[in-house]
Amino acid sequence: MRYTRYIILLTFLVLIFPAFAEDTDSVPRELRELVVTASRPPVEVIPVQRLGGEELQRLNSNSVADALRYFAGVQVKDYGGVGGIKTVNIRSMGTNHTGVVYDGVELGNAQNGQIDLGQFSLDNVEALSLYNGQKSEILQPARDFGSAGTIYIRTRTPKFAPGETFHVRGTVRAGSFDLLNPSALVELRLGERVNASLSAEWISSSGKYKFRYRRVNPAGEIAYDTTAVRQNGDINAVRAELNLNGTINAGEWHFKVYHYDSERGIPGAIVNNVWRRGERVWDNNSFAQGSFTKYIGRFTTLANVKYAYYRTHYVNNDDKQVKIDNLYRQREFYLSTANEYVIMPQWRVSASYDFQWNALDADMYGFARPDRFSHMVAAATSLNLRRFKAQASAMGTFIHDKLRGQESPKDKAVFTPALYLSGNPLRNRDFSVRAFVKRSFRMPTFNDLYYADMGNSKLNPERVTQYNIGLLYDHTHNGFISAARVGVDGYINKVKDKIVAYPKGQQFRWTMLNLGKVDIKGVDVSALITVNPARDLYVTLRGQYTYQRAIDVTSPADNYYRHQIPYIPWHSGSGVINLTWRKWNLNCSYIYVGERYNQQENIRYNYTQPWYTTDLSASRDFSLGKVNLRALIEVNNVFAQDYDVIINYPMPKRNYRFTVSVEI
Repeated sequence: MRYTRYIILLTFLVLIFPAFAEDTDSVPRELRELVVTASRPPVEVIPVQRLGGEELQRLNSNSVADALRYFAGVQVKDYGGVGGIKTVNIRSMGTNHTGVVYDGVELGNAQNGQIDLGQFSLDNVEALSLYNGQKSEILQPARDFGSAGTIYIRTRTPKFAPGETFHVRGTVRAGSFDLLNPSALVELRLGERVNASLSAEWISSSGKYKFRYRRVNPAGEIAYDTTAVRQNGDINAVRAELNLNGTINAGEWHFKVYHYDSERGIPGAIVNNVWRRGERVWDNNSFAQGSFTKYIGRFTTLANVKYAYYRTHYVNNDDKQVKIDNLYRQREFYLSTANEYVIMPQWRVSASYDFQWNALDADMYGFARPDRFSHMVAAATSLNLRRFKAQASAMGTFIHDKLRGQESPKDKAVFTPALYLSGNPLRNRDFSVRAFVKRSFRMPTFNDLYYADMGNSKLNPERVTQYNIGLLYDHTHNGFISAARVGVDGYINKVKDKIVAYPKGQQFRWTMLNLGKVDIKGVDVSALITVNPARDLYVTLRGQYTYQRAIDVTSPADNYYRHQIPYIPWHSGSGVINLTWRKWNLNCSYIYVGERYNQQENIRYNYTQPWYTTDLSASRDFSLGKVNLRALIEVNNVFAQDYDVIINYPMPKRNYRFTVSVEI
C-alpha cells in the first residue's frame, strides 16, 4: 500500500493544480481529438462496432476483455479478479467461434481454442473493432474468413510531426487489491521510412477483495450468508512488445515480437464451504510475426508469417484433490498470402491461401502429442456501386491430424460460403440497410479430441449458419448535434453438431460427442450521439442493448429441451455518458446483465440473478511545454453490487484505481 499512497497524493495534486499551461495551446488539440472520435466511420457492408482513441481510455477498462463488455451481443466470462481468466463469446455461439486478430494476424490456441483476453493490456491499443461474420475488406488472410465473429485489436502506430524523432510515455496505475501497474512506451523515428516502438508493462496484485457469499436452497431457505476475502487471486505478470514499421515504394511492412510471462493463482469456485484453492498457473507466451503489403497497379499482395511458442505450467496442490503438476507446450507456425485485383473501380476480386501447423506436447504419460496441419483456401469478390454494395466469399479448410505412436484420425474438409449486402434505398446517405448469410465452423480442439478419458478422435467440426438483417442511421454535422448513430440488427444463428461433454460408463467418465443443437435468435441495438451545448463542452452518450433467445434443441427427451443455454441472459446492455470541457473529462459507464441460468435446466435451483455495475472516472490533462500529463481517478462498482459473472466466482465490490501518465 506504500505505492498506493504516493499515487493518490500525486493524482490529487495534478487534479487540483492550476492551469498554468496556456489554454490557447490545449483547446485546439482537444478539439481535433474529439472530431476524430465523432467522425463518420467508413461505410461497412458488414455490421461493425468500434472503440478507439480517447474512448478506450475513458471506459474504466484495464484489459481488452473489460472494454469488449461495451459491445452489443458480447458476453464476457470473467472468473474473478485482476488475474482471473477472461474469455469472450459473440452472439451465444461459443468462445471457440470467436476469432481474435492482433495487428493483422489471428491469435491461436489449438489446445482448448480459447484466448484469454485478460493477457492483453489497453495501454498500447489504438482501436478495438468487432465484426459479426467477417471484415468488410476482401484483402485478408483465408483464416479470417472462417470465424463466426472476429475481434480486431490494433496497437498504436507511431506518428511523428516534422522535426520529431522520438516519443516517450510513462504510466503508473495503482489501486485496490494492492494493484501496482507501471508501463512504458518508447517510439523512435529510425529514418524517413522506418520507425520503431517498444512497449513494456508490469502488473502485480494480491487479488484479495471482500465479497458477500449468499446462497438459497431449493426450499427458499438461506443456506449461506457471510462475508469473506477472496484468496489465491494474485497475479505477477510482465508484458513486452517490440514493433518495427516501414514503408517502401508502393508498399509497407510490419514486424512484431510479443512476450507475456505471468504467475497467478486460480481463485477457484466457492463451493462446499471451501474458500481457498491450491491451483496455480505459469504462462510463458511468445510470438513473432511479420506482414508485407505491396501495391502493383491494380494488383495488391499481402503476406503474413508467424511463429508462436506457448508454455503453460499448471499445479494443483489442494489437499482434498489429486495432486497435479503438468507442463504443456504449444508451437505454431503460420504462413499466409492474400492477393487482390481491381477489375474496375467498382469491382474487386481476391484469393488467399494459409498454411498453419500446430503441435501440443505435455509431460503426461500416454499423451497423444498431436500435430495438426491446416490448409485454408479462400476466394472473395466485392461490388461497390453508388447505392448498393455486395461481398461474397467461399472458403475451403482441409485438416490433417497426426498422432505420435497412435493411429491418426481421418482428414477433415469443410466448405463455408458467405454473402453480404448493403444499400441506401431511401436515397439518403445517412440511412442504410444491410444483410448477410454465412456458414462457419470450428474445428474440435486438441482437448476435445485427445484429452485422456474424455477425448473423441471421431468428432466432426461444429457448424454454424448465421442470418442477419439490420438498419443503420449515421449522421454527422457541424452544429449542436455533431454526430448521431443508431444501428439495429436482428439475427438467427443455428449451431449444429455442437460438441458437448457427455457422461458415459460405470465410473462416470465423460466423453466428447457431437450431440448439441442450438437455435439462437436475437436483436442488437447500438446508439451514439455527441452534442456541443456550449463552447468547449462536448457531451457524448453511447448505449448498447441485446436481446437473445438461445435455446437447446438437441432432443425432445432432454429435461432441458428448448431451455435457454447456460449463462446467456435474455436482456443485457450498457450505457456511457462522457463530458469533456477543455482539459477536464468526466465519464460514467453502466453495464447490466439480466437473469440467466447457470446449468442446462432452467429451474429455480439454477437461476442466477441479474447484475449491474456503475463506474465513474475523472481526468485532467495539462501541458508543460512539450510534456503532456494526465491524472485519472476511477471508482468501479460505485454501489458495491454483489454479483457473479460465473456462478461461485464472486466479483469485487467497490474498488479504486489511480493513474498518472506523462508523455513527451
